[in-house]
Amino acid sequence: MKILIVEDEPKTGDYLKQGLAEAGFVADLVRDGLDGRHQALTQDYDLVVLDVMLPGIDGWQVLRDIRAAGLRMPVLFLTARDQVEDRVKGLESGADDYLLKPFAFAELLARVRTLLRRGKGIEAEHLRAADMELDLLRRRVTRGGRRIDLTAKEFALLELLLRRQGEVLPRSLIASQVWDMNFDSDTNVIEVAVRRLRAKIDDGFQTKLIRTVRGMGYVLDAEGGA
Repeated sequence: MKILIVEDEPKTGDYLKQGLAEAGFVADLVRDGLDGRHQALTQDYDLVVLDVMLPGIDGWQVLRDIRAAGLRMPVLFLTARDQVEDRVKGLESGADDYLLKPFAFAELLARVRTLLRRGKGIEAEHLRAADMELDLLRRRVTRGGRRIDLTAKEFALLELLLRRQGEVLPRSLIASQVWDMNFDSDTNVIEVAVRRLRAKIDDGFQTKLIRTVRGMGYVLDAEGGA
């Protein structure tokens, strides 16, 4: 999935680009409206994250030009403008969603995924690995037919591991996706969370699903590990 970010604030733009890349997306970043319009009209994107207040031309004009060209990719407005009339204007101009700054990256990522699912159609309601099943709608986990009770953070962590099954996930990615924070090497919150999740989904089962890759991170592997 390829995403265009049009954001002139340097820290916000860089943060979005890094976060979306770590979440598995190809993310292009431009910092003014003219470049944003050019990229959107000449490249093939699955979604656009678009600021309203931009140098060159504003986000309203970028959006109008995108829709006038017949392009239907989802557009998520990301802006500090919090007036109701601004939100209405954005949605009536053809935006698909509207998120106010400051924002939590986890919320932005959830909205991005929701918009992309609308474009693709219905996403699978269940994620599976070996004899474990995660029900996304009911927020339930079972393994070997046995219900496993997880906290909200444990569920989010397991969902991330399942969606990226077989891929080693660094602690920095887990921190940003599940806790919406920058990874601090002095904290053990991720190690503790993984240990508790393992105790619930792996203890008592012959096949161990979550594996530590030393110096790199964690992977959920249906082939099992140690």
